[in-house]
Amino acid sequence: MVTTNLCKTLSEKSVYARMYRDVRAAVDLCHRDGTLKQMVAKDPKRYINEDTSIVPMLKMLRDSGRATFLVTNSLWDYTNIVMNFLCGSQTLESRSSLNFDWLRYFNVVITGSAKPSFFHDENRANLFEVEPESGMLINTDNGTPMPQVGGALRLPLKSLNKSCSVFQGGNVGHLHKLLGIESSSQVLYVGDHIYGDILRSKKVLGWRTMLVVPELEKEVELLWELRDTRKQLRLLRTERDLVEDKIHHLQWSLKFEVHNTDEKQQLLPELDKLESQREQVRFSHQQAQRECHQKFHKVWGQLMKTGYQNSRFAHQVERFACLYTSQVTNLGLCSPDKYYRPSEDFMPHEFDILGL
Repeated sequence: MVTTNLCKTLSEKSVYARMYRDVRAAVDLCHRDGTLKQMVAKDPKRYINEDTSIVPMLKMLRDSGRATFLVTNSLWDYTNIVMNFLCGSQTLESRSSLNFDWLRYFNVVITGSAKPSFFHDENRANLFEVEPESGMLINTDNGTPMPQVGGALRLPLKSLNKSCSVFQGGNVGHLHKLLGIESSSQVLYVGDHIYGDILRSKKVLGWRTMLVVPELEKEVELLWELRDTRKQLRLLRTERDLVEDKIHHLQWSLKFEVHNTDEKQQLLPELDKLESQREQVRFSHQQAQRECHQKFHKVWGQLMKTGYQNSRFAHQVERFACLYTSQVTNLGLCSPDKYYRPSEDFMPHEFDILGL
């Protein structure tokens, strides 16, 4: 029986492992052969959420004197389609309506960056300038245009938009040079991938980071709706702990302090009553906790929690994201000069004293 169950468990594990490999291979193939991007390019409105706050936010940052950059793993053709949709007309009918007006919102655009390896300065990837009209790549010397063999020096992009240059490849060293960045703390990098964007840029470079977590918007709404329920959960947990303390104290007294038989007989019903109360409180707490848990997700619950503890994802967010938000345009709700200060940390012994 043990052998059969063990074989069954191993078989199930191998099935899930094979399923993971198959799904991963299929997703990777969709990215490599262009299938995924072709579908999005044909109908951006179907796959990309419109946000009319993007352009005002970018304008505000540029008007404040900040330099802005875009670093993406996508190549120029797809990047131009997506950015036209986001920063231009959301009703693109054909590729003939594409333009390069959105470039005025950026100082530097780097496509085909191959993040997260892009964040390593020792990555020796060549940096090419992109000619927007044709997508042709032009050799550069660390971002400086080079004369083409058999021809004159070409500066195609500068004539289109004097404030922005478009490149492909390279590494973070090229980006720092192009923007004149002297200190990593001068950079606020916004990304939506905890590993590919935030962890590497923070850990390797020391950039300031902002993680975009779209699911957070719904979670915050639910947290507001369930704030009374969460208060009740804390009260039930406190009540359970108090009852257990009384039980443990009474059990200790019966075992080591009370020697009179009559006195013990008087305390035993009280102990039974406390144990019954504990079970009732425990059941009420578990039921309320389960209902609260399922409001977020029927299986996983809150994104940032595992029971009472912060989830692994939440720990990574705390450690590597200086800021986190549900969408990048939330930056536009605050002044570019705003100083974001960390919240105060508290030790367990401070909670009851400060009434937290």
